[in-house]
Amino acid sequence: MQEPARPKRKTKATSLDIAHRAGVSQATVSRVLRGSPLVNAETRKRVEDAVRELNYKVDRHASSLRTQRAGTLALLLFEDPTPDDSHINPFFLSMLGSITRACARHGHDLLVSFQQLSDDWHADYEDSMKADGLILLGYGDYLAYESKLSHLVAQGTHFVRWGAVLPGQPGLSIGCDNAEGGALAGRHLIASGRKKIAFLGDASTHYPEFFARYCGCDAALREAGLRMNPALQVDATSTEQSGHDAAKVLIARGLAFDAVFAASDLIAIGAMHALKEHGLRVPEDVAVVGFDGTPMARFSNPPLTTVVQDTSKAGELLVDTLLQLVRDEPAYSITLAPTLQVRQSSGG
Repeated sequence: MQEPARPKRKTKATSLDIAHRAGVSQATVSRVLRGSPLVNAETRKRVEDAVRELNYKVDRHASSLRTQRAGTLALLLFEDPTPDDSHINPFFLSMLGSITRACARHGHDLLVSFQQLSDDWHADYEDSMKADGLILLGYGDYLAYESKLSHLVAQGTHFVRWGAVLPGQPGLSIGCDNAEGGALAGRHLIASGRKKIAFLGDASTHYPEFFARYCGCDAALREAGLRMNPALQVDATSTEQSGHDAAKVLIARGLAFDAVFAASDLIAIGAMHALKEHGLRVPEDVAVVGFDGTPMARFSNPPLTTVVQDTSKAGELLVDTLLQLVRDEPAYSITLAPTLQVRQSSGG
């Protein structure tokens, strides 16, 4: 008896099939799939059309063996410990979404790892083939963090971080022009008739982003013949509780102030609660401005005026810059311009 014919197994398309369909070499197909800028638009379109027609899927494992790359980027998110170990700055959550989309656009997976600042987080991901490079978000005390960045540079790790672009820093950074952001806040408060501006946030080289925001506000005041009063500065980290506590310390000093410039939105929101508890009205008695542009700033009571950092653009640049490093292409630190979103907390 003749055996029934078995259906032929459908074979997967290969890069050679794509090359034949598009009328190009396998090398050209490889360049298109890697996103190389060396392929002209017409050839790229022919290859992409062939990929769609043949339903071609990249064999990520084989590709990684050929290139010695994992096809994965690692995002290390650092946070200061909190009582319930659950605090995540919403500013970084917003950037995480942008980074994830940028990785997908480049055909890379993203490994997200939450780290404590005290851990040995600068272990070499690349040698273990976990990831081709690192994106670093958050760092706490920069002077303690800097030595670990130097270690990454020494071992040849590809990495880029979100943070202030500083002279002589180890590695590359994508960051905001914090001094300009501080100046935007200062000019706005001066234009609103405020002259005695308090600052809540660490204003030292341990926290260079906060320090630049303080200095930028001070520069704006000096343009108007005023200056920041160091007695109206209180250290705070980027949490609502820290902002609340710092505002209470400020009030207890008994010095007159008519505005608060907080180094982050979380600090500002916590400070507004403390001001209200002490019978101070926002903005009638005290205007408040934050920094970051987090979504929650719109829904605070009152809605918070804030200096906005472009998290969407930042996420794209962090991924693009890291991939340039991985491909041994020229890459540079980049500083992004902030904007000011005026709301009710400052009289807007």
